[in-house]
Amino acid sequence: MNRLLSGVSAGALVLAFGAGTALAGDLPGKFEGVTVDVKLIGGQQYEKLYERIPEWEKATGAKVNILTKKNGFDIDKELKSDIASGSTNWCVGWNHSSFAPQYTGLYTDLSKLLPKEEIDAFVPSTIQAATIDGKLMMLPRAQFDVSALYYQKSLYENADNKTKFKAKYGYDLVPPDTWKEVADQAEFFANPPNFYGTQFAGKEEAINGRFYEMVVAEGGEYLDKDGKPVFNSEAGIRALDWFVNLYKAKAVPAGTTNYLWDDLGQGFASGTVAINLDWPGWAGFFNDPKSSKVAGNVGVKVAPKGSSGKRTGWSGFHGFSVTENCPNKEAAASLVWWLTNEDSQKLEAAAGPLPTRTAVWDWDLKQAENDPYKKEVLAAFQEEAKHAFAVPQTPEWIEISNAVYPELQAAILGDKTSKQALDEAAAKATQILEDAGKL
Repeated sequence: MNRLLSGVSAGALVLAFGAGTALAGDLPGKFEGVTVDVKLIGGQQYEKLYERIPEWEKATGAKVNILTKKNGFDIDKELKSDIASGSTNWCVGWNHSSFAPQYTGLYTDLSKLLPKEEIDAFVPSTIQAATIDGKLMMLPRAQFDVSALYYQKSLYENADNKTKFKAKYGYDLVPPDTWKEVADQAEFFANPPNFYGTQFAGKEEAINGRFYEMVVAEGGEYLDKDGKPVFNSEAGIRALDWFVNLYKAKAVPAGTTNYLWDDLGQGFASGTVAINLDWPGWAGFFNDPKSSKVAGNVGVKVAPKGSSGKRTGWSGFHGFSVTENCPNKEAAASLVWWLTNEDSQKLEAAAGPLPTRTAVWDWDLKQAENDPYKKEVLAAFQEEAKHAFAVPQTPEWIEISNAVYPELQAAILGDKTSKQALDEAAAKATQILEDAGKL
């Protein structure tokens, strides 16, 4: 499991644990009459965990007041608004390894609130990546994210498809191992407006993150060793052209530039998309006949390679944090522990998300022994995790994303060439970093 999550630890600081104020035997503790105000991420793959909150309330005597439940991009905007207005006296909040560098003043050091043995139970690289400026900013939930390729198996088993594809493209129709093959197959399978070859999230950090990992797969860099934006390169143009060309060919839904993660999950589950790069949290949803029309027909494999031979592998993880201004940090830390403890991680991992506690990863592998689909999922994500890499470790990453993604959209929609869009995006990103004193 150390190897599994090695990609998220790059650039993280070495841990220096302080002495926790609680003993493991004291958790979850007693907090009669305390109300803990929380701000959570919402969405299909995140909701099941919150059903455990009433158990924590019963065990501790405290109450949880959910102030916000939004997608990550919207809650990020809300947290920044709270910081700007000084409205940060709520207690527990969503966090993510890609977003965390922005929140160093908002969230407190959990290593001072929780026992060391509980923190040590997590995969070390996730704790390293969650530690910024010497502070343990969050506890990771069972939502380690790196994307693998989901596909409809029947499309590749169809003899007519095999014959026609070989005649048109000159190679056998098998689940793709390169992004060039994904593009060929997406165009081949597409039959708009009823069926599409693939799809992608087309706004916010979602499209910038996908672009970032495609740049890496094409042999380029997003920021160079000096932290300067250099994605307006030949590799960057090839990466962006991949999105542009699929949109132009109508191999993706027309609305894809407005899609976020839930749209992709529902889209693939609807049976109208052939190939879908997506997160592990959707694995159970896609194979459940109650939620998915492709249940029993889902294949999963490692993400494809770019022209450089590197695979895409943008990765990170979700977690929970406690604010510096929380009036009862001990109760808040107890809730964070509860939402990330072994029982909670088993609950989430059972649906597909990858755990971040070592013991739960071992449990997850054991559960999959007699489940062929679960074994296929875990094998794909184990292999993909070898290729995982985090976003550039700069607090300006999200601000840069917010400046870059409209330029990516402009190219995809045909309003600008890829070169024009990337030159303008790089200029904006450079200005952000100059204003922050980073360049």
